[in-house]
Amino acid sequence: MEKKTAIAALAALAQETRLDIFRLLVQAGGGGMPAGLIAERLALPSATLSFHLNQLKHAGLVTFRREGRSLIYVAEYDAMNGLLAFLTENCCQGERAPCGGPGPLNA
Repeated sequence: MEKKTAIAALAALAQETRLDIFRLLVQAGGGGMPAGLIAERLALPSATLSFHLNQLKHAGLVTFRREGRSLIYVAEYDAMNGLLAFLTENCCQGERAPCGGPGPLNA
């Protein structure tokens, strides 16, 4: 992941509502979640939700598809994993164990 892309993702996730939305979508899995259900679960007005979803889309962290009249939002797991890899790339001189993971980072 490029530094510029990582900065955009981190900036998007640095806002509490967007972080809540992203975490909810990650929990929802690959099937995603309709916008209405996201709004209901997080008690967000539709205009507020739309604004935050657009920020997450712009950062490459979510995508959507249309199913009938519904928009289904899905977390971009490749982007999430890329961000995690970027953040831990030089962790503990390439050894993952001290950073909480098993074995070397390059394994």
